[in-house]
Amino acid sequence: MKAVELAQYKKTLLELRQKLVVNVNFMEDEALGKSRQEASGDLSNVPIHMADVGTDNYDRDLTIGLIQNGEEELRAIDEALERIGDKTYGTCEECGKKVSKVRLTALPYVKHCIECQRQEEETDKI
Repeated sequence: MKAVELAQYKKTLLELRQKLVVNVNFMEDEALGKSRQEASGDLSNVPIHMADVGTDNYDRDLTIGLIQNGEEELRAIDEALERIGDKTYGTCEECGKKVSKVRLTALPYVKHCIECQRQEEETDKI
């Protein structure tokens, strides 16, 4: 891969990483750093209905899932940046073939070509 292309992918990955860090930090601060009363905007200390507690718990679980997904994506981005430094970016880690530029443009942090990714997903189904 040409140096100009690598520089563009690196720039894209760094921008994506920065956005993800902001989003994950926001979710952690806003959703997980507050009590139920603060999160719901409830001004009273009167006991709440069980359904409200269930909704709050569901929202908290959803947020935790989103944070975990964001952290996994951040790890993938960091690994892609390492591959750029190692000069292995754009090469499938499974078969060694080049990953298509279309795929890298859509998901710049992928580490497998489309064929190997399909095989991995099929294996995961079993």
